[in-house]
Amino acid sequence: MEKIQDKLELLPAKPGCYLMKDINGTIIYVGKAVRLNSRVRSYFRGAHDYKTTKLVSNIDDFEYIVCDSEKEALLLEINLIKEYTPRYNIMFMDDKSYPYIKLTKGRAPTLTVVRNIKDKNAYYFGPFPDARAAHQTRGLLNKIYPLRKCKHMPNRACLYYHLGQCLAPCINDIDPAIYEKMANDIKRFLRGDTKKVVGQLTQQMQAASDKLDFEQAQEYHQLIESIHHVAANQHVEFKDRKDRDVFNYYYDKGYLCIQGFFLRNGKILERSLSITPIYEDEEDAFISFILQYYNKNPLPQELLIPREVKTDLSEVLDTKVVKPQRGEKLRLVELVEKNAETAHRDKFELVKRKQDSKQEAMQELSSIFKKEIHTIEIYDNSHISGAFNVSGMVVFKDGVPSKKDYRMYKLDTYVSDTDSMKEVIYRRFLRLLKEKKPENDLLVVDGGLAQINAAREILDALEIEITLCGLVKDDRHRTSNLMDRNGDIIPIRKDSPLFFLLTQMQDEVHRFAITYHKKLRSKAQTKSILDEVPGLGNVRKRKVWNHFKSMKRLKEASVEEIAEIVPLKVAQSIVEVIHHED
Repeated sequence: MEKIQDKLELLPAKPGCYLMKDINGTIIYVGKAVRLNSRVRSYFRGAHDYKTTKLVSNIDDFEYIVCDSEKEALLLEINLIKEYTPRYNIMFMDDKSYPYIKLTKGRAPTLTVVRNIKDKNAYYFGPFPDARAAHQTRGLLNKIYPLRKCKHMPNRACLYYHLGQCLAPCINDIDPAIYEKMANDIKRFLRGDTKKVVGQLTQQMQAASDKLDFEQAQEYHQLIESIHHVAANQHVEFKDRKDRDVFNYYYDKGYLCIQGFFLRNGKILERSLSITPIYEDEEDAFISFILQYYNKNPLPQELLIPREVKTDLSEVLDTKVVKPQRGEKLRLVELVEKNAETAHRDKFELVKRKQDSKQEAMQELSSIFKKEIHTIEIYDNSHISGAFNVSGMVVFKDGVPSKKDYRMYKLDTYVSDTDSMKEVIYRRFLRLLKEKKPENDLLVVDGGLAQINAAREILDALEIEITLCGLVKDDRHRTSNLMDRNGDIIPIRKDSPLFFLLTQMQDEVHRFAITYHKKLRSKAQTKSILDEVPGLGNVRKRKVWNHFKSMKRLKEASVEEIAEIVPLKVAQSIVEVIHHED
């Protein structure tokens, strides 16, 4: 504490960021301040509520970075949170990005559903509430407009051309004005103007009916019904058709619920984005969350936030930020707050029970090994009679899977389970030593004394001190107890949160290792079968594999679909070989 007090005296009265560290030097919290001296000192003076007291009790040291302005401090804070993922900062929990419909620019545009929106040579429409709604809309538009369907243009007309669903730009010189008109119609449709498309389809339906082509008329009728269904599912009346996002939050009992409404041309898409315990001021957490969100998602034309927020986000975000004082926009911000409050009330008890259970499990682990444990890594090996020998490592942080830290290893020729364990532990920790990265708090091997000894032999050779244990299984191969590095059994109650956490970790690492194992087997199977196809060299083989990805998809493909990638005769040979194999 003495070194902290000395540092506190040196803090400048300037804006900046501060990084709190625990006894191991790990950054556990990143904050920003308009005046560093008053903000950082406040942590170590006076009484605090429970959540802040818990954070302060784990602080052993701190660093700070002086900035020229509050805006610069805001931007730096988000980058530091992204780099260090401190456990006491609010994090943007929704790892999967929202689905968007992508309309490419250029000579032969395509329409796809994507989550990555970094391609500047395209238009994006969304976000959609879920992938199903996005795929439904894309499928509908692809039926109405003969856009290019293939990802890479072949040198021959494909099946879509013969079905009338593509103009075959691969072999035909299409007037750019035709595609430009289609693209404009699609953009209008995706911005909420469906009247023109419905009118055209109604005329075509009537014309088909007049010709007594009732089958064709029924197809047009089904398309019109699909449009009404898509529009009805997404449309909410709002006078202004401007693209805008609305964020608000509700805080109670140490938990923050953030709600976001996304309005796109009169369409409103609702999503409960986060409910999480926080250890910082709720407004700071709210602002941090929004900045993290727009690090991954596009900015709207206008962003609405509560008028009580003091931070000027317009200096940081390249869009119009409004804090409504009255009228329709204020009512919308208040509506989002009410939804946040409702979501908080509905989910709080369930989330709290889960959090308390994880916290209790981590506390029991810390008590068992007489040290603070927050990060755990666990290993599992997988092979079939020595073939496709692999290992998976998963990481849990405070009881939650940290998928960005997962690792998979393709191992050398199988000798024994203990040799496989030695290899993966050696590769993992040698890399950590080379990169000078800290080890996690606890290493768990999915096995008993033999696996523990194998891991311990490598750790001792590398002079690495890390807490090590194993998961002992019963005669039905189920998690039973823990075993420490000396082979002593540590009994775990079957109804305890720790037992459930260990079982979850074991299932997760087993799933991860098996998935990689199956992937290697599938690739090997595909390669071995494709080797038997006449006329299929390495280049064509790679094209087939890159397109279909798996043997299952290749077997389901028709000759025509495979012929989009390779010549027709070769496609016929592929189908003959893979179905003869069955």
